[in-house]
Amino acid sequence: MLESLYDWFWWDKLWLPAELSWADLEDRESRIYAKASDLYVTVPYAFIFLFIRFLFERWIATQLAACAGIKQKVHLRAEENPILEVYYTAHSRNPSQADVDGLSKKSSLSVRQVERWFRRRRRQDRPGILKKFREASWRFVFYLSAFVGGVVALYDKDWLYDTREVWTGYPKQSMLQSQYWYYVLEMGFYGCLLFSVTFDVKRKDFKEQIVHHVATLILLSFSWCANFIRVGTLVMLIHDASDVLLELAKLFNYARWEKTSNTLFVLFAIVFMGTRLVIFPFWLIHCTWVYPVLHYPAFFGYYFFNMMLVVLQCLHLFWAYLILCMVKKLMFGTLTKDERSDNDDDEGQETSPAEDEVQQHQPVNRLAADKKNAKNGFFGLSPPENQSKTV
Repeated sequence: MLESLYDWFWWDKLWLPAELSWADLEDRESRIYAKASDLYVTVPYAFIFLFIRFLFERWIATQLAACAGIKQKVHLRAEENPILEVYYTAHSRNPSQADVDGLSKKSSLSVRQVERWFRRRRRQDRPGILKKFREASWRFVFYLSAFVGGVVALYDKDWLYDTREVWTGYPKQSMLQSQYWYYVLEMGFYGCLLFSVTFDVKRKDFKEQIVHHVATLILLSFSWCANFIRVGTLVMLIHDASDVLLELAKLFNYARWEKTSNTLFVLFAIVFMGTRLVIFPFWLIHCTWVYPVLHYPAFFGYYFFNMMLVVLQCLHLFWAYLILCMVKKLMFGTLTKDERSDNDDDEGQETSPAEDEVQQHQPVNRLAADKKNAKNGFFGLSPPENQSKTV
């Protein structure tokens, strides 16, 4: 059963055009082709990246944060209460008023004490500005290195300037050493991102990020096995171009360099729209959709590869929508945080029990708050001194 499934999975008619077979991709005549077994090395590289990230964040990113004046903020911890902890972990982090009343009776605490406990408990789980800075630092360093490496590997290649050259001589296109390492390192990094999702900062687009990482790994793996390596390198280069600017904008935002972060985010938005909404669909997808059938009849791998590119393009449209929402708020001066942020409404400075009591009776002036937010500027870059914002 398993052997039959294995044979079916690696059936050459699924991966290659009808008139080709795996025998055509065997090394010969000084030609070296990518092999599926080479992908196993990306798994240990993913764990190596995790280890490098740990060292980088601990010894380098933390020092950079200290130089930028970023410190770990310590919140008051919620007192141990098994009844409230069980509800918090098993049911909801934000109980309804009816649930608060019920928990108050079960725990022998007042309603205000229960509400205060949940506020403090949520603050315990919220990632601090230092954690976000270290995470953004790590990603910035990798994306910058990958983008520079991609440019160095591709600047003298014909298919970078004329996408028709992607399919010239296919499938007998020998794999270059630069292509091998470009693939291995990129796939190792995306594997590292998947392994680290449990302790990374979670945002509203968490599910979309998972889909993106999985789709990217599937796309790169398939392009490797089917020898679509040329177009695969172009896809990686296009993605890294804008990611560098996004992570750099986050770093300056956490350091509260308002003008620099504003400029970088605007530049990121321009590059993102240009690469993900123009170059990616109208150059790369056009290249993989139109040109291959000029050389070979359409086959399963052709449709599968293009389907994965369309999945990525749908995610690009989703993120473009979030960026446009931020630009809209920028125009009206009401942008105070990243649209992807998933923060609680009670984010801010820890309050004392006495202050919590006062807050229960204090009316909220919505108009004054909106005016204050408008003064904070784009991307939430000028928050009050006792309040942290996120990108």
